[in-house]
Amino acid sequence: MFDSKDIDSSLEDELFAVFGEAAFKPQATADGVATFWVKKEHIVTLLTHLKTKIRSPFGMLYDLSAMDERNRAKVGMNGSVPPDFTVVYHLLSFGRNRFVRLKVALHGEYPSIASISSLWKNANWYEREVFDMFGIRFEGHPNLRRILMPVTWNGHPLRKEHPARATEMGPFRLWDEKQNLEQEALQFNPEEWGLKRHSADADFMFLNLGPQHPGTHGVLRIILQLDGEDIVDAVPDIGFHHRGAEKMGERQSWHTYIPYTDRVDYLGGVMNNLAYLLAVEKLAGIQVPARVEVIRVMLCELFRIASHLVWYGTFAQDLGQLSPVFYMFTDREKIFDIIEAICGARMHPNWFRIGGVAQDLPVGWDKLVRDFVNYFPKQLREYDQMVMRNSIFRGRTVGIGIYTLEEAIEWGVTGPGLRACGYEWDFRKKQPYSGYENFDFDIPTAQNGDCYDRAVIRVEEMRQSLRIIEQCLQNMPEGSYKSDHPLTTPPLKKNTMQDIETLITHFLNVSWGPVIPPGEAMSCIEATKGANGYYLTSDGSTSAYRVRIRTPSFPHMQMLPYISKGYTVADLLSILGSIDYVLADIDR
Repeated sequence: MFDSKDIDSSLEDELFAVFGEAAFKPQATADGVATFWVKKEHIVTLLTHLKTKIRSPFGMLYDLSAMDERNRAKVGMNGSVPPDFTVVYHLLSFGRNRFVRLKVALHGEYPSIASISSLWKNANWYEREVFDMFGIRFEGHPNLRRILMPVTWNGHPLRKEHPARATEMGPFRLWDEKQNLEQEALQFNPEEWGLKRHSADADFMFLNLGPQHPGTHGVLRIILQLDGEDIVDAVPDIGFHHRGAEKMGERQSWHTYIPYTDRVDYLGGVMNNLAYLLAVEKLAGIQVPARVEVIRVMLCELFRIASHLVWYGTFAQDLGQLSPVFYMFTDREKIFDIIEAICGARMHPNWFRIGGVAQDLPVGWDKLVRDFVNYFPKQLREYDQMVMRNSIFRGRTVGIGIYTLEEAIEWGVTGPGLRACGYEWDFRKKQPYSGYENFDFDIPTAQNGDCYDRAVIRVEEMRQSLRIIEQCLQNMPEGSYKSDHPLTTPPLKKNTMQDIETLITHFLNVSWGPVIPPGEAMSCIEATKGANGYYLTSDGSTSAYRVRIRTPSFPHMQMLPYISKGYTVADLLSILGSIDYVLADIDR
């Protein structure tokens, strides 16, 4: 994505001219993203400048995360005391087609920093997550409370002293007193969320939608404030699916963590592997062969279609159509037949590896893919007639859940949700990875930013994915299915019989896993639901020191109350379906 030697000197000069050398310090990173350590007292002013006062501003808060620094050797900013915690801001400028990374060093057991929730709307949930996971307080936040963990939880899971395994915490016991406490914690108090119980002429009703409801597509609870059937406000309650995927990355080796990534966007399959491995390969300096790039692209686009088929069928079902979901799941099974023949598994194949893939393509793979490429276009045309041109479907989606391009950027919307507002932004084109720059395909856009246009984008994306898969079929390079870099996991077995160094490397990589050089790197891919990526920090050991997963569904769900107000409960089901989220992608 970026040249590791390419530091954004023009941005550094602009910031230096305004804030002076004492306010920030550049840092070189493995991914080449312009990275600056910023003093705590300057962070809000600098972020405001980057968003509103600089040419080609950094309009999107792409991610906000933190790291517990206390267990590794550290170097402080400008020779200062090493930090106990670091808060990390990733901003994206569409005009510059670049990221910038700002890092703030914090000291003390439970430090604090100024909130930027008034500067970016999507900072609200990100700051709550950092508070929940690390105990870092954000001064000025409107409602700083836990977001993923229950309010009764003790401790902050991503701090280094918090246990990483259930066996380290002792047996779970639900005493009567604890059960009563947990039940009381689930009671919704509108005043805690700044919601009124009464209007001038009526009492509001508060309705639980979920956490067990087919329209929420999983364990998601949405508390609705209703005036009749009209939505006055909504409070998404997430965390029911939280499994600590980032915490697990700290106790798994770089290699054994790969299958855990499959379960994040559990409809995206190997696409999750790719987002993670691109960051690992940047840290290790691994270049993969051309054959690997094309194989990865082909499998990712097959999973994009499979994921979109799940969305397509369930979206139609949410709005009252029963037949499409059966047809579309049948076609998804045809894709899984291909995935199973190549990878040996279906939904979670865990098939990509550091520096390559698990095995080479099997004999006959091309016939399976060619048959599907020839078969599927006719199916899409039938689905257009069945769903997209259905008058009831259009009546339930056109003009519903509208947001503008400016609002999408403010809330951190990416993927089809952004392109439905007319903006042709796709990481496969703008910041190509895995050789996507070598493929001929179009980026579909729409103009209205409503539920229907978000559907239009995904349907057309399936056609473009077919184009990419067909090019993979016609132009599959010869060569190895993995890199010859010594950190590739594992090296080719046949070479271990020829020289002792490869034998030693094979033994160490299989038993311990590779040792990735110290550094940090971020990957960004165009996943099934939007921009997905991993921000990895290595301290030079056999596992990551910090794994940060930036998922698209988290900011998308945060926007739900904003785009649901004024609509009805029936419209809310249309809006939820059009977002195309996955609960594990929200909670991780």
